[in-house]
Amino acid sequence: MKSPRIVSLFCSCMLLSHDITSLSPALALEDSEFPAIFNFGDSNSDTGGLSSSLYQAPPPYGETYFRKPAGRFSDGRLIIDFLAKSLGHPYLSAYLDSLGTNFSCGANFATAASTIRLPDPIIPAGRFSPFYLNIQYMQFMQLKSRSQHIRHRGGIFASLMPKEEYFSKALYTFDIGQNDLGKGFFDNQTIQEVNASVPDIMSKFSTNIKNIYDLGARLFWIHNTGPIGCLPYILATYPSAQKDEFGCAKSYNEVAQHFNHKLREAIVQLRKDLPLATFTYVDVYSVKYSLYKEPKRYGFELPLVACCGYGGKYSFNSSAECGGTVAVNGSQIFVGSCKRPSARVNWDGIHYTEAAVKFVFDKISTGAFSDSPFLLKQACHRSLDY
Repeated sequence: MKSPRIVSLFCSCMLLSHDITSLSPALALEDSEFPAIFNFGDSNSDTGGLSSSLYQAPPPYGETYFRKPAGRFSDGRLIIDFLAKSLGHPYLSAYLDSLGTNFSCGANFATAASTIRLPDPIIPAGRFSPFYLNIQYMQFMQLKSRSQHIRHRGGIFASLMPKEEYFSKALYTFDIGQNDLGKGFFDNQTIQEVNASVPDIMSKFSTNIKNIYDLGARLFWIHNTGPIGCLPYILATYPSAQKDEFGCAKSYNEVAQHFNHKLREAIVQLRKDLPLATFTYVDVYSVKYSLYKEPKRYGFELPLVACCGYGGKYSFNSSAECGGTVAVNGSQIFVGSCKRPSARVNWDGIHYTEAAVKFVFDKISTGAFSDSPFLLKQACHRSLDY
């Protein structure tokens, strides 16, 4: 058994500001705990939305921790799972999951293949989720209103709904935008054209943030996008792309960096427009990129190769995806997992392994990769045995 790890992030934290006037006094001084989490995003944080509504993640997804598919597009847990546990909450129920769900400590509106802007075409005609960010906002609006009707009515479902006061005290987390860039690539847009789409993407993102704020949200935790040029699906699809010294597609990472620069600018503006809210920009790009720069240092190997995949240099083939089958010498072969997912960075060509996700969470939970006007001071310690 691993020794318990002390997790300080969000654990009855007091927010100590360099400029305390930039924070809401209620957030900085009184609300030391976060009774709920409301998450918005794509497959980086989907805990069952797509699987319960459109497309079930098949085995071997979920094999490392859950021992079966659990709605996550990974072999195990995601950052949002580790975050929920660090707050002492259960794993977030997907809003779209109608079976056995519990929203008392929040809800997850993320679905795999989601975008910020309205995508076209959507599943099943295309590759993108119909539950883009604006729909996720509307789902949140529905949950806030209808959950209180259920609580007031009483009965067996009342205890499964969040309390009214939770909405202003909750943590609102976001990890979305990678698929907006991917859509541009798959639409055969040039790098310049994809970059040119980013301002409109940011405009749509900011509009939704303000709409969610108007429903009571005050504390926002926003991830930037990762180094997409290091993902096997990009490397296999665009083999002629110029590589950096670590083997990643340089121009595709530059698009992600451009997106992140504009996201940071958007958050700076949101701080001005919504002075009663607190925004934390989290640089997951840098943490994820370190896994490609120095994999051996952190106990990983073959960072550019999918653990669950088949064929080619990067073990990725869109015709033989993880959990599917491929014809080899007249026989159908199951596309399964590699022998040691715990030593691998990439799971299925697009998503990260639980081991890599845990590494990222451990890094960002220190606050060292956050762009925010405040520091997080540990006021209590919650021991967690992962």
